[in-house]
Amino acid sequence: MAGPIARYFRFAERSTDLATELRAGLTTYMVMAYIIFVNPSVLGLVGVPGLEGKGLPFAATLTATCLTAGVLSIAMGLASNYPLVLAPGMGLNAVVAFELVATRGLTWPQAMTVVFLEGVAITLLVLTRFRETVMDAVPLGLKRAIGVGIGLFIAFIGFFTSGFVVKPLSGPLPVALGTFGGLPAVVFVLGFILTAWLMARRVRGALLLGIVLTTLLAIVLNGALASWQGFSTPGAARIPAAIVEPPDLSTVGRLDFGLVARLGVVTAVLVTFSIMLSDFSTRWARSSAWAARRVSSTRAAGSPASTGCCWWTRSAPPWAGSPTRAATRPTSSPPRASRKGAEPASRRSSWASCSSCPCSSRRSRA
Repeated sequence: MAGPIARYFRFAERSTDLATELRAGLTTYMVMAYIIFVNPSVLGLVGVPGLEGKGLPFAATLTATCLTAGVLSIAMGLASNYPLVLAPGMGLNAVVAFELVATRGLTWPQAMTVVFLEGVAITLLVLTRFRETVMDAVPLGLKRAIGVGIGLFIAFIGFFTSGFVVKPLSGPLPVALGTFGGLPAVVFVLGFILTAWLMARRVRGALLLGIVLTTLLAIVLNGALASWQGFSTPGAARIPAAIVEPPDLSTVGRLDFGLVARLGVVTAVLVTFSIMLSDFSTRWARSSAWAARRVSSTRAAGSPASTGCCWWTRSAPPWAGSPTRAATRPTSSPPRASRKGAEPASRRSSWASCSSCPCSSRRSRA
């Protein structure tokens, strides 16, 4: 079984194996699995006072989120052999929920029609290569900042759902500090400390272990201390009632072009265009592709062929390739200039490439 898979994905050429790819894929899934609950919560306006019932149905949105991420990620791997995952993006869902539905008063079929029209426009721009031209024109600093901004947004969601940040009932500020109380806050602190300790100890699969152990801790505490009512998100930290259930496809294909009559032609076009701009280049893939191209440009400059990262570019890490390089592999941080002089340019470029890569936190210990 491993033979055909290894040949198809060219494991030998990229100095990897099936176990490494499975571990990396599982870690990536666990890291992005938050979207399974967060996306339906945002689009469903779960827990937003005065907006209950105006968003998308939770179960149907969860089904669409999982199917979209699963099918497109599999297609990305099979068609392009790139280790990138695709899933509904954070940020754009908040625009749809709070701008289109809550502020402009669109129904959710009308809001999803705006997203559908934006997707058609993006597809046409991709086919004409105009989108690639615009993305290449984005400054390098902005490309880096995109990944930072998305990370901060996800961190803010974590603070909000744990109760450390709350929406005040009154006052000029949109957010305020919450009180340290409740089960989500306790799980947040314990899970953060556990994951940070595992990563500091450089345990293989530290992030994956931290997610799994924190999830188990949340389930145990939710059942033992809160009678399964400790978390507001539907289905969170609970033992599922059934292992397999038929998917809820009740929202598939439900579009409503009545948004044109509701908003007017000009406003509908401008709204679709603004949504398209928010999804045009400011995506996580922008910063991800930058890291991958940086590795490629390093190789083109003449550095050793093994100056990539073990999974991100599906090639060998900088300390692989020969016993000599393996013996000089650092154990904690990238090499710095010593008192006798700076590191060789090839090693500096190798670390410059790998330091931007997600798997830098997954390097195996010597």
